[in-house]
Amino acid sequence: MDVPTGSGTTQYTVDVRQLGDGKDGEVRARLYRNGLQHAVSRMPARFSVENGTIEVAMGGFGLKRCHFVDTDGNETMLVPDPASAEGRRARLEENRPQLSRILGALATLAVLVGMLVALLQLVEPITSIPQVRELVGGVQSPRRLPLAANIAIGVAAFLGSIERALRIRTSWLDNFAN
Repeated sequence: MDVPTGSGTTQYTVDVRQLGDGKDGEVRARLYRNGLQHAVSRMPARFSVENGTIEVAMGGFGLKRCHFVDTDGNETMLVPDPASAEGRRARLEENRPQLSRILGALATLAVLVGMLVALLQLVEPITSIPQVRELVGGVQSPRRLPLAANIAIGVAAFLGSIERALRIRTSWLDNFAN
């Protein structure tokens, strides 16, 4: 991102190795200023730069925040590197917006279905606890999903969460569904 300064502009780039650093596995954000490494921080990261801050945060499935916040509080999402997975997803959104919307809707649906199935499967064992059963009654599922269906729903929710992370649109829902 190019940030205006008194003498022109300064280009800032953020690099996050989402699987962690090779030495210790810790996920860190690296801030580059005009191509040179300027700062390193553990996540979540907050870098002070001219005219504001750059904020970076990880979710369970990837970046959930990578924004420049100016001194007035206005936020601008940083543009992903075209060679990164997020950059390729952004390019798909730019080049094929209808396909991108369909993929986004399917991803959100997969995450919602995964969350719903997980919640329904949690209710039965919780209501089988005698104290809980006395308070709210017992709940027994009329049908049990086959193992293959459970696995398929879990995989679909996982892939949906990854797709949402590539668009930097993760939320608590993505972490809960998986």
